[in-house]
Amino acid sequence: RLRMTLRVLCLDIEGGYGGSSRSLFESIRHLDRDRVSPEVWCGREGPIQVRYRALDVPCRTVSWPRYSALPRLSRNLLGWGRAKLGMIRARPMLGELAATADQRFDVVHLNHESLFLIGDWLRRRTGAALVQHIRTLVAPSAFARGQARTIGRTADRAVFITENEHRFWTAQGLDRCPGTVVYNIVGAPADTIVPHPAVPTDTRFKVACISNYAWVRGVDRLIDIAAALRDRGRLDILFVVAGDMRLKGSLPGELGRIARRGGTLADYADARGVASMFVFPGHVAEPERILVACDAVARPSRNNDPWGRETLEALAAARPVIAVGTYDRFVETDATGVLLADYNPSAFVEALLTFADNRPWCKKLGVAGQQRIMALCDGAARANDLLDIWSQAAGSAPTMAV
Repeated sequence: RLRMTLRVLCLDIEGGYGGSSRSLFESIRHLDRDRVSPEVWCGREGPIQVRYRALDVPCRTVSWPRYSALPRLSRNLLGWGRAKLGMIRARPMLGELAATADQRFDVVHLNHESLFLIGDWLRRRTGAALVQHIRTLVAPSAFARGQARTIGRTADRAVFITENEHRFWTAQGLDRCPGTVVYNIVGAPADTIVPHPAVPTDTRFKVACISNYAWVRGVDRLIDIAAALRDRGRLDILFVVAGDMRLKGSLPGELGRIARRGGTLADYADARGVASMFVFPGHVAEPERILVACDAVARPSRNNDPWGRETLEALAAARPVIAVGTYDRFVETDATGVLLADYNPSAFVEALLTFADNRPWCKKLGVAGQQRIMALCDGAARANDLLDIWSQAAGSAPTMAV
């Protein structure tokens, strides 16, 4: 099935609203179009479609059934049931997808591990090669092992965004298909980028956090950090938190009470008496506009994962990052930011105050972080890595199962 120009269909879950979608766009933007002809199907209408059209890349919107292993048994049972029901309801679209893949494409790239059920569907119905992009860590469980083994059985190649995902998913059982680590592509913001108007232009030290709310992402921890700063009389710190801040799921304490009333993280900040220390601009299509308006970035995750796209984009914008975790490929203490092995509000506050009270040091770490990211996440090099994986997969794609 290998041709001089490789034909690749990419399945995206987010339409530009999340890191996986932006990462895929950057990969496609840097591809050698003499070697590959890409097309993208998005699971949601969003800002990315316009950008694809500007690249002359065909793009359409469909609705994907998706599921990924969750921490609690009840959530897994509910999520699995919804996904299987979604697969039944999506039969017409899935049939079109299988026919399109078999007739017009050499490779189907599933851009998120939550699309693994679609990969399983396609394996039995098309001879196109399947490449699965693994972008997150999930809770270890029988469901995670089932997901990993299904991907290993159906994909021709797997791509991991860091060594961490590679180790985790291999340990869960994803060891039957070759896997390669390819860091996400991130570029420095253009010199002409205009700071976002939601960010005040006063002299306060501004700390960005770009992440839709989820408990595991720890964005609510910023409220605790702000309260600690307030108690020390440091009201000269402003947190700019961009993304969807609706509180979802079963949350503890006051967070849970506000969530049950349909509230947001802004309501929680108000309840804790620190609303004046926050700006919540909502979803921002160009997160770099937030980054260039701020001085540093906070990533207080509960997941020990200081390597998400938000981190890479922050460093690419020459903003140092304060993060929680142990993996220091990107965030490294006194080199590109501050990496806390465990979450500690007092330590987080001290790191922020060090930056706020020594802004030249803060800028120096930011510049060093940008240089590191430009080397590790170079667009042309990483896009070529992905193209090589697609080519290898197309050359080894098995015959369609009967």
